Amino acid sequence: MASGGIAHGASLPIDRLPFGFRNGGIVGTMSTTYDSILRLRAIRKYADSPVEPEDLRRVLEAARWTGSAKNRQDWSIIVVEDPEQMDRLAGCAPFGGPLSAAPVALALVQEGSTYGFDIGRMAQNIMLAAAALGLVSCPITLHNQEKAVDVLEIPEGRRCRYAIALGYPSPSSRPAKAGGRKPLEEIIHRNSYGR
Repeated sequence: MASGGIAHGASLPIDRLPFGFRNGGIVGTMSTTYDSILRLRAIRKYADSPVEPEDLRRVLEAARWTGSAKNRQDWSIIVVEDPEQMDRLAGCAPFGGPLSAAPVALALVQEGSTYGFDIGRMAQNIMLAAAALGLVSCPITLHNQEKAVDVLEIPEGRRCRYAIALGYPSPSSRPAKAGGRKPLEEIIHRNSYGR
């Protein structure tokens, strides 16, 4: 069996295949994937409408297919849709406003000794999948992790440091600022730092 319980050589319906494996491989998807990565921005304003169940299921499926160290998949996701619970979760972050504004949030729970890198990979998968489905998102750091554990009733031995606000864009949805990126020459070093 391959990871995810799929037997080698078995075929899946196209809608169950992870992005990039459709049409026999990643040929033809590079431009779309690359462009999506470069265009992805955190959006903090959402339409006043719930996320369609099928869109949410597909975002969660993309999260489930995230790679992890040694394929441990030591994580879980708490889907938060209750407005009062969203407000309580927003209270765990100094910049948690998008959680109160969004129709749904995904709280990313680290199980056991999960690497932060793996949770970051899952967060990026969630945000890219959401964008592909016409949703916008904003990652939130829950600086008060102890409070987040209490709010979400997370069992001992697990932690929740990150959440992602999700929703459809409102007419006023825009990135908070224009942004931009440092030039490659400023951030890339070759063979050792400073070269």
